[in-house]
Amino acid sequence: MTLQTRIRLFTRLGEYILGDSADWQDCKERAYRENPWFIREFIELSVKKIAENFLQEKALNDWALAYSVPDYPNQTQNIGIVMAGNIPLVGFHDLLCSFISGHKTTAKASSKDTVLIKHLVSKLAEWNPSVLDQIVFADNLKGCDAYIATGSNNTSRYFEYYFGKYPNIIRKNRSSVAILDGSETPTELLALADDIQFYFGLGCRNNTKIFVPQGYDFIPLLDALRKYEHFMDFHKYKHNYDYHLAILIMSNRYYMNNDSLILSENIAVFSPVSQVHYAFYSDASNVIAELALNEEVQCIVGHGRVPFGMAQSPSLNDYADGVDTMAFLTNL
Repeated sequence: MTLQTRIRLFTRLGEYILGDSADWQDCKERAYRENPWFIREFIELSVKKIAENFLQEKALNDWALAYSVPDYPNQTQNIGIVMAGNIPLVGFHDLLCSFISGHKTTAKASSKDTVLIKHLVSKLAEWNPSVLDQIVFADNLKGCDAYIATGSNNTSRYFEYYFGKYPNIIRKNRSSVAILDGSETPTELLALADDIQFYFGLGCRNNTKIFVPQGYDFIPLLDALRKYEHFMDFHKYKHNYDYHLAILIMSNRYYMNNDSLILSENIAVFSPVSQVHYAFYSDASNVIAELALNEEVQCIVGHGRVPFGMAQSPSLNDYADGVDTMAFLTNL
């Protein structure tokens, strides 16, 4: 396939994603049945962001041009991709990078997110059967020329062991933070609630910790976070909330809550579902300097940083862990 054929295929896929065909609606329902964390609200959010931010013809052409992707690949490699499953279609960007750069992809879909990704690839193959020569799914990724693997800090050690002798990108746990200065408007705080609570806080771009100035008034933020109080209707989220609230109470630790989300002071970047950590600062520049050295941080939301409400709207050039996936693939 030529580069333009590949781009047109994914542009068509974007149009399909934004449509309401019966098989696509059924696919999204099956995805929820297989993973109750994938509620319809967040499946729709994820696929809409993918279609609008990734699968626009001009954006794809400009992206490919920036990396001098040839019309035909000079040398096709077989890229093994281990996909995560924390949010719907989180592995899609890696697949897109491999396909547009002209390589063959052998993907291991997460057991938590098989329905959506396999359905979309089947649609591509329906429109152009040559896709089946370019993208295959497998449980075993032996024999690939390079690897992109996303997982936890624990699984990364296994990835290093198995894939370390090949060209690779191996990703570990990541999360995101917000730096507030106290001047945030009600609209910005509502947008921050999205950054915190989209996907129940399970994404690497979710804000699981906030930095606030000494003497910060948390009441407006807690009120803004009531935007997602309906999460308490989902038993998996409510179970997390009840569990972590009980731990804080039994530990006699200070906390704040609004009956649907807990705020607790903690040095850790990662916080569990239904809880957000916070820390006070006296000099924001020191916080930024420290975060720049922290490999656990994916992105930073705040004034002069990623705008409030945009943490879950990455562009084609927003690469996980800050590692340029397209540069890796086009330089193999």
